[in-house]
Amino acid sequence: MSGLTLRRIFVWVVSMILGFAIAAFLVTGVIWRLVPAGEPISIQKYGYIYFAVTAIPIGLIFVCWLDLFMDTRILPD
Repeated sequence: MSGLTLRRIFVWVVSMILGFAIAAFLVTGVIWRLVPAGEPISIQKYGYIYFAVTAIPIGLIFVCWLDLFMDTRILPD
C-alpha cells in the first residue's frame, strides 16, 4: 500500500470515530438537558438509524477538514 492510501484510510477511520463520539455526546449528554424536565436519552431510545443519520454527517465534516490538513486528495480541488 502506498503512503497516500494509508493516509486516506487513517482520515476515514479517525473521522468516523470522531463523528460517532461527538454524536454520542450530543445525544446522551446535551439533547436531554435542553428539554425542560427531560430525562437522559440512550442511543437505543434515540434509535440506531437516527443515530447513524446524525453521526455520519458529523464524520463527513471531519473528513473534509482532515483531507485538507493531511493532503489526501479525497475531495477534488
